[in-house]
Amino acid sequence: MSKLIVHGRATSSNVQTVMWTAAELGLACDRLDVGGAFGGNDTPEYRALNPMGLVPTLQDGDVTLFESCAILRYLAARYGGEDFWPSDPAARASLDQWAEWGKGTLTRAVIYDVFWVLVRTPKADRNMEKLAADVANLGKLIKLLDARLGDGPFMNGENLSFADIVVGHVLYRYYTLDFERVDAPNVAAFYQRLTEREAYAEHVMVDYSSLKVE
Repeated sequence: MSKLIVHGRATSSNVQTVMWTAAELGLACDRLDVGGAFGGNDTPEYRALNPMGLVPTLQDGDVTLFESCAILRYLAARYGGEDFWPSDPAARASLDQWAEWGKGTLTRAVIYDVFWVLVRTPKADRNMEKLAADVANLGKLIKLLDARLGDGPFMNGENLSFADIVVGHVLYRYYTLDFERVDAPNVAAFYQRLTEREAYAEHVMVDYSSLKVE
């Protein structure tokens, strides 16, 4: 198998999803700094790989893909074991519904509704009333995740699965942002377990201070 190439900056949460997945699956991977302050994502060469001009983009031999969750599912299906990517459609779908929720609902609430305001928006431009409402909504989502996780340890029982990647990659930002969080002991325990994983610490617990706007 050729070494994977991932185009995208380390501080991108979408890139972190792919890098964490590759590391958990034991795949050799080179990451190239693209996007954000690095630029390079609007060149003809990059657009030929990814017409959207966003990150990440994966190259795996003759396979080139964009969209982080599509890349995750490809890596899981091609290189993941039964626990990470169940072969039974029903078992896989019961996890995938939470992965979809994690990407489309939870990630949006953390990244766009809270992180973007507290980190990427100047203080003078922040709508604090809307932020308060969005934090309250995020609390409801975290409570739903808390109920789903139960005693865990992971969403597929004893072993990490692709669904944990989608849901878990935003928890580093959730727990390191400065706002009042709801009491969710199962999510807190889940996050603690993730922080103890070498791949999570390396690829997700990435300093995002360079993104901060005062």
